[in-house]
Amino acid sequence: MTCEVIVDVQPKKIAIALTEDKRLVEYQEELQQASFNVGNIYFARVRKLMPGLNACFVNVGHERDAFLHYQDLGPQFTSFAKYLKQVGSDKRNLFPITKASIQPDLPKEGSVQGTLTVGQELLVQIVKEPISTKGPRLTCEITFPGRFLVLVPFTDKVSVSSKIKSSAERARLKQIIQSIKPKNFGVIVRTVAEGKRVQELDTELMVLVKRWDEAIARAHKAKDLPALCYEETSRTVALLRDLFNPTYENIYINDARIFAEVRDYVKLIAPEMHDTVKLYKGTLPIFDNFDVTRQIKTSFGKTVSYKHGAYLVIEHTEALHVVDVNSGNRTRNAEGQEANALEVNLGAADELARQLRLRDMGGIIVVDFIDMALAEDRQKLYERMCENMKRDRARHNILPLSKFGLMQITRQRVRPVTEVNVDETCPTCGGKGTIKSSFLFTDVLEQKIEQLVNQLNIRTFTMHVHPYVAAYINQGFISLKRRWQMKYGFGVRVIPNQRLAFLQYEFYAPNGEEIDMKASADL
Repeated sequence: MTCEVIVDVQPKKIAIALTEDKRLVEYQEELQQASFNVGNIYFARVRKLMPGLNACFVNVGHERDAFLHYQDLGPQFTSFAKYLKQVGSDKRNLFPITKASIQPDLPKEGSVQGTLTVGQELLVQIVKEPISTKGPRLTCEITFPGRFLVLVPFTDKVSVSSKIKSSAERARLKQIIQSIKPKNFGVIVRTVAEGKRVQELDTELMVLVKRWDEAIARAHKAKDLPALCYEETSRTVALLRDLFNPTYENIYINDARIFAEVRDYVKLIAPEMHDTVKLYKGTLPIFDNFDVTRQIKTSFGKTVSYKHGAYLVIEHTEALHVVDVNSGNRTRNAEGQEANALEVNLGAADELARQLRLRDMGGIIVVDFIDMALAEDRQKLYERMCENMKRDRARHNILPLSKFGLMQITRQRVRPVTEVNVDETCPTCGGKGTIKSSFLFTDVLEQKIEQLVNQLNIRTFTMHVHPYVAAYINQGFISLKRRWQMKYGFGVRVIPNQRLAFLQYEFYAPNGEEIDMKASADL
């Protein structure tokens, strides 16, 4: 299996697509100005104690206060709280963590009102993004994840991933980390560290320690709370950190700054593979070029079709996700209804495992498969689903089919489910139901071009339109495009863009910024 990552950097958002054998399996998009990402660290104050919940609310700058449960304070919270007081007592000099004293662990059965006070300053990390009406969820167990290691302040414990089976290798890694880690830092050794040399591990450990130093220095200097002390690496780098493996053939990026950032990161973790990071310079939008746009439009939405006419109906509610499997108008299996139901259900299991990753669906998922009478067929379906989910990085649990034919799945949820609206609202009428004659659409485009060239004095730009419209503009020996170029200059370029609706258009300057040429008169 070969994997490729395609990164589409736009002025307002960044979208990342992961493909396996050219098939889209993961998709994430994020606004450029998005905040409150998982991993961000804030220096903030306790706003309100909730003894009934054994929790408190903390102001981290979100419109809704963040939630911090007593159990998320962590066993080393007493040491952490004492250290923060020492840091705050001297505003000139930063008290080093290596001189901090480790206190006894926080009792597991304690209470929040006996541990915290309103207005108390805490260093907290986001573990779950704001979802629906809920604010972010926090922890005081600060961690700094890297490719090979995870740094944990205020503990001297070194843990090795249980997926590393060799006892000799586990002992080697533990001995190495014990010898190189600073005092008062714990380390979790990740699975990919197996077989790595001391130099590679030490280099990453120093990078992680530096991140801690920078975070606590910002907290020390903070004047107004809440203050952002550490911001998780860019979404692109964070995704690569967790996903990166030697099967990656290419990582395509259409932005020079992000390209340089990712290439530097890959050089750090896998120098021999830095050539896989490539800057995309094509004229077509990057997602159109790699067939991602079409797959997005066919993979999202309420109804998702798969093999031979069968389809899934996916509904999202406040508490859970519900999936209904339908055979549709597929050809019936010659071996009978039972064989037909098994075939449809196995195909649904393949597509559902992909959809869970693609939409990043978390929480409780209930799947209503087609009823099957034979116990061995139900067991085949359960085993197929478990096998498909092995490639899913999120923690999950799958239960066998119940007597009602329902399969229950729980999947780790750290951010809202990815929702991509594949329905297109008419860009000309805005959904009102009446539009100007489409025959006049090219006249509208020429008016915009004339306005750009003669009134705004912008002579070099690209115009993105639907592929059908682009084909019409480019047709003929002396095409409409050629006539525009002869009249307004050869800086006029027409680009087909599958993302746009039929009568939609966008203008872009040479630096990639969109030129807003839409007016109320167009609607």
